Amino acid sequence: MKIISLNVGRPRLAFWNGQTVSTGIYKTPAGGRVMLRTLNLDGDRQADLNVHGGPDKAAYAYPSEHYAYWREELPGAELPWGMFGENFTTEGLDESGVRVGDRFRVGEAEVTVTQPRMPCHKLAVKFGRADILKRFLASGRTGFYFSVQREGEVGAGDEIELIGRDGNGVTVADILRLYVQGGGDAETVRRAVAVEALPESWREHFRQLLARATT
Repeated sequence: MKIISLNVGRPRLAFWNGQTVSTGIYKTPAGGRVMLRTLNLDGDRQADLNVHGGPDKAAYAYPSEHYAYWREELPGAELPWGMFGENFTTEGLDESGVRVGDRFRVGEAEVTVTQPRMPCHKLAVKFGRADILKRFLASGRTGFYFSVQREGEVGAGDEIELIGRDGNGVTVADILRLYVQGGGDAETVRRAVAVEALPESWREHFRQLLARATT
């Protein structure tokens, strides 16, 4: 498991649906090692801090293996590393194998998986097509966010070493499935609520699902 490409970018203006929007989704490969801090990578920023960024979304990882799928789904589209706005384009990780709460060593840093990425209209801005939002979510190929437990330098080529597994056994794919289906699997929902690394907004959402299921 390793980083294939390390990508950063600052907010820029883009034109979409007759409006000018500010977005930090445009990322390009960094030219060397970069300091990963509690809130983000040096040289990287988010535009709308109400829904992006923060300690639970310090860095976004997207599996390089998914790019082959999207090249078939979107023939003719240019898909350079960082196209999905990810900071880490990874190799050897995917949503079905990574648990929320899993801890990894990446370069000099240590990070914890917190949640899947939920697409917003900025992804549509980047791709220039509104249908990408539903297609992205339906594909299950959303990538996932990290929080940072230990700051440190990271770079392309760094190994990603698993150093701790969350005992609840709830994968990123499980969270996506529960979200899309609106629950349905009470036992997995209960285990999701117990995952300390999962942000409180997600845990409260699942508590409400459990409450509705028992009334």
